[in-house]
Amino acid sequence: MKKAYIVRLSDILDQIQSYLPGADTRLVEKAYVYAARAHAGQVRRSGEPYLSHPLSVAYILSQMKLDIPTIAAGLLHDTVEDTNVTIDEIRHLFGDTVADIVDGVTKISHLPVKSKVHKQAENFRKMLLAMAEDLRVILVKLADRLHNMRTLEFMPEHKRQRIARETLEIYAPLASRLGIDWLKRELEDLSFMYLYPEDYRRLREEVEKVVAARQDFIEEVKSIISQKLKEEGIEGRVLGRRKHLYSIFRKLQRNNLSIDQLYLIYDIIGLRVIVKQIKECYQVLGIVHSLWKPIPGRFKDYINLPKPNMYQSLHTTVIGPGGRQMEIQIRTEDMDRVANEGIAAHWLYKEDKIISASSVKNGQLDWLARLVELQKELQNPRDFIESLRMDLFPEEVYVFTPQGDIKVLPRGSTPIDFAYAIHTEVGHHCARAKVNGRLVPLDYELQTGDIVEIVTSSQQKPSRDWLKFVKTSRAKSRIKQWLKQEEKQRIFAAGREILDREFRKVKLTLSAFLDDERAEEIARSFSFKDVDELIIAVGYGKITPQQLVRRYLLEQKKDEKDIEAEEKEILQRKRKYHQRGPETVSVEGTKDVLFHLSKCCKPLPGDEVVGYITRGRGITIHRADCPNLENLDPDRLIDIKWETGDGASYTARIWVITVDRKGMLASISGAISATEANILEAELKTTQDKKALFNFVVEVSNKAHLDRIMNNLRQIEGVIRVERRFA
Repeated sequence: MKKAYIVRLSDILDQIQSYLPGADTRLVEKAYVYAARAHAGQVRRSGEPYLSHPLSVAYILSQMKLDIPTIAAGLLHDTVEDTNVTIDEIRHLFGDTVADIVDGVTKISHLPVKSKVHKQAENFRKMLLAMAEDLRVILVKLADRLHNMRTLEFMPEHKRQRIARETLEIYAPLASRLGIDWLKRELEDLSFMYLYPEDYRRLREEVEKVVAARQDFIEEVKSIISQKLKEEGIEGRVLGRRKHLYSIFRKLQRNNLSIDQLYLIYDIIGLRVIVKQIKECYQVLGIVHSLWKPIPGRFKDYINLPKPNMYQSLHTTVIGPGGRQMEIQIRTEDMDRVANEGIAAHWLYKEDKIISASSVKNGQLDWLARLVELQKELQNPRDFIESLRMDLFPEEVYVFTPQGDIKVLPRGSTPIDFAYAIHTEVGHHCARAKVNGRLVPLDYELQTGDIVEIVTSSQQKPSRDWLKFVKTSRAKSRIKQWLKQEEKQRIFAAGREILDREFRKVKLTLSAFLDDERAEEIARSFSFKDVDELIIAVGYGKITPQQLVRRYLLEQKKDEKDIEAEEKEILQRKRKYHQRGPETVSVEGTKDVLFHLSKCCKPLPGDEVVGYITRGRGITIHRADCPNLENLDPDRLIDIKWETGDGASYTARIWVITVDRKGMLASISGAISATEANILEAELKTTQDKKALFNFVVEVSNKAHLDRIMNNLRQIEGVIRVERRFA
């Protein structure tokens, strides 16, 4: 890959003057000097000075014709995250606008130690809230991501994969939502290149062949249309339009085609006609349809029905010369500019103009308001990230209410999604659906132009089966909320029943406990806000009914010494019951919860883990990458973290493949013993190809201890592979 051009400050200033002639650029120059000092001595993985990155980001922002504060923020965007600079210093030196943009782009660096998914979710939450207040935040972030993708070759392979995947699933769709087509296309193609390098290489070669083969055909059609425009007195341009590689790859996948079948994709190259006025768009459409036969169902009027990202154009597919299908897009000059520049084409290049989600008219940023609402509702980080990916997915259908109101939904949406888009209660009580006047199943896939009527019933309630086919995050979150509340009521009833039985064993009643003024105090002592939450915790198994009854009895004794002594005894029994030392877990700051380690993945302290709330048996701890999590109810998954201490021990299974030679078992045993670990089980097999297979069960204190053992084993001459096994 050729070495990238290093941007200079003069390049940025020249670009600014090209669209803001006479602009005062002193703020940008000041930001450049400050960033140069802050990043002095820092070097990128490419070997270039770190300053080359903020310079490139600022230049991309100037290419987007953004205002002076945004470009200054682009130069400063990494200072708070990667140097000793504080946001207060930025605010003092560069003002509130620049500081707010920089703060919005800066990742949260002081999060408690939680899972990577949790950190990713919290950073996206922060970014969404910041961009809802000022869209310049996301434009700086997109420019930052674009330059990072352009230089991704210098990152390790595992980071390339992660960053490219995140770019494809989050940042490219964000660029699409904002209508910045050129940026979306480049992000997608760069992600495609790193995620599927072989497919990218082959497709690029094949597309070049197709383009070369179809060039004469495209030139012929361009000539015919241009001549007709001249005859009709319409001033316009006729251009060839080439689909970008990832778009072609996606189309092959959707149609279940291989790269060898590329010739079946007719719109790799299309035509775009650009005119001056809207009425001329429809005149050109008439001309095209008079020249060639249109294909039924392939006409789309995005002028009268713009896409949510402000895109407007007419699309038609016709049978062109020689019987070849071809797509033709027709739009005005203004529409073409918006199609490429998106939201920046209208507002953001104006000086000191803050654009927020609420300040944009015609619902063009309703999707952002929905995302902000979504992040408030979905506290589970995995649910939030998944819903974010889903809501940003750019392919949509346009459906209508019987009154003619338009609802924009993701492709694949169902009548249930439509019902929840109208109102939560309509969704909850959706019993039947009519599409274009006829009854359809609730999992029917809606198509653009469908008129949808929802029939409700007070007897109808959300079903867990709905979650298998609904597409919108709004529908999913509302259904899950309802199911969670229903589950909570069931668990509350179960908790009452369990406690009632336990109180009767000591000749007390639950009602007496509930009427006792000490009940609320006891609930708070278990870290629950009220007695209802305490009863639910018993139903889930977070605490045992015996614990609660004992605590109540202790409170009745009124003897602080007895209370303290019995508390210690209870804690000792509890620890003995769990068969563990000081190693424990906490849930939302609450320690000493009832838990057990899953047998399927055998997590160790130090592993990234999640908890699963069982009915009556407390919390089961799974590794975050445990395949069995996919089969569990996501509403019962909770974030947990290890509370570490000294003295606890756990078992782990290690699988070792070596060459078959004398003394190998002794070498391996010695390497394990050197880490002060005990071998509990050992199994040895040899193969015909002179290899030895060792299966050990060892006693370790945590994951770091296990990692040391495995690293020691890898250093032994003749060891081929060392793996952690779970069965």
